[in-house]
Amino acid sequence: MKKKNKFFNSIYWKIGITFLLILIILSAVYLYISMFTAEMYFQEANQKLNADIAPHIAAENQCFINGKANEQILKNVFHDVMIINPSIEVYLLDTEGNILTFYAPNKTIKTKNVPLEYVKEFIETNGEEFVLGVDPKKPEVEKVFSAAPVFEDKKLMGYIYVILASEEYESNMQFLFGSYILRLGLRSMSITLAAAVLITLISLSFIMGNIKNIAGVVRNFKNGNLSARIKKKRNDELGEFADSFNEMADTIVQNIEDLKTMDNLRRELVANVSHDLRTPLATIQGYLETILIKADSLSEEEKKNYLQTIFKSTERLRKLVEELFELSKLEAREKNPSPEAFSIAELVQDVHQKNLIIAEAKKIELKTKFPFDLPIAYADIGMIEKVIQNLIDNAIKFTPEGGKIEIKLAKINDHIEIDVKDSGEGIAESEIPHIFDRYNRSSRSGKKSNEGLGLGLAIVKKILEVNNIEINVKSKKDEGTTFSFEVPIYKKSSLSKTLQYN
Repeated sequence: MKKKNKFFNSIYWKIGITFLLILIILSAVYLYISMFTAEMYFQEANQKLNADIAPHIAAENQCFINGKANEQILKNVFHDVMIINPSIEVYLLDTEGNILTFYAPNKTIKTKNVPLEYVKEFIETNGEEFVLGVDPKKPEVEKVFSAAPVFEDKKLMGYIYVILASEEYESNMQFLFGSYILRLGLRSMSITLAAAVLITLISLSFIMGNIKNIAGVVRNFKNGNLSARIKKKRNDELGEFADSFNEMADTIVQNIEDLKTMDNLRRELVANVSHDLRTPLATIQGYLETILIKADSLSEEEKKNYLQTIFKSTERLRKLVEELFELSKLEAREKNPSPEAFSIAELVQDVHQKNLIIAEAKKIELKTKFPFDLPIAYADIGMIEKVIQNLIDNAIKFTPEGGKIEIKLAKINDHIEIDVKDSGEGIAESEIPHIFDRYNRSSRSGKKSNEGLGLGLAIVKKILEVNNIEINVKSKKDEGTTFSFEVPIYKKSSLSKTLQYN
């Protein structure tokens, strides 16, 4: 039973049986059309061959005498003609199509009038056109005929109307003709059908072989063989399917690899964040316990120092949490840029002023430099401010005392380039591709591990990605690092002059 179901569920046999049924139906239609066409051909040939019978009878015999039908003579003539050609039936019609006399087997007619439009059409075309007329013995059936006008003293008196295939003759001919055509049609149909079925099964075997190979590859991929791919052998629909599957498989494999990488990075992030959160929390907890245990023995100065240390730790903790939230929003695309026209020079000056005290406390020289005719920029001012601020924070963090940080603006084509250059320790060339990775602890940051993970550069990278802006890094060991990016110019307006701040 299972094998039977498998047989009928096979697409090979479903297509084969469907195609076979279509062929049988088409063959039956073809056989019917062939028989009908052959019959029409036979009747047309019969009419053309015997078209002169009626004109001959009309020309050789006096059909009317004094306006009346010469019935006795006509019956003898009709009888003699039918002896010579027993397949015909002869009728004499008046000018209205009424039957005046006739000679036909069984002498039984069902109508006494023959429509003359067919008769006149035959006479007008001299029998060259194929025309069917009414059979008086069987009015519902149209048959081939011959017709001719009959005159007396040049006056039209009626028509000779000859049915060229009598009822008996037609019955015999239909039987013989039908039998022959049927045998011929069935023989041709059988040969054609057998050849078509054979060709179809061979073609289906070839096609289904390719489909089975494809199904096998898909099954292997589903069962875990991620390297399984369909070999493309042709440029048809199956080849297109193979390309689509292979592309889909590559995408799935890449997504799996990305998920594995992301999972590893997520675990590393959790470990790093846990460490970075644990450090300030441990500091806060330790100093608070000290204050609680030794509250009576600590001087006011010591308490103040402890509280300042706790405050700094809480600030570090707050900043790290804020950076994590901001980075997660950027990665989730929850923050979309809202570009507007603004003065990039004024923005840089504001950031410069905010960081001047911090830089001076570390004995770092913080300078800005830009031309007077710098045009208006067009970007999200809040995001660009955050980028510049994070780059300055990073520069201050890794620039030693007595060092220098310079923020430089310059117009390049239809963009404004922002450079943040420090004279710090620099970055090893091998580390540059990873400095924007929030999961990476470069050798540069290793020296400052007590300051935590640091997500500033990762946030910079994400903000600029959201704004479709690239950031470039140039660095040499012990010579410093330069971060640069470009923002578009506001094309509808520009500043004629800006102030330069030192």
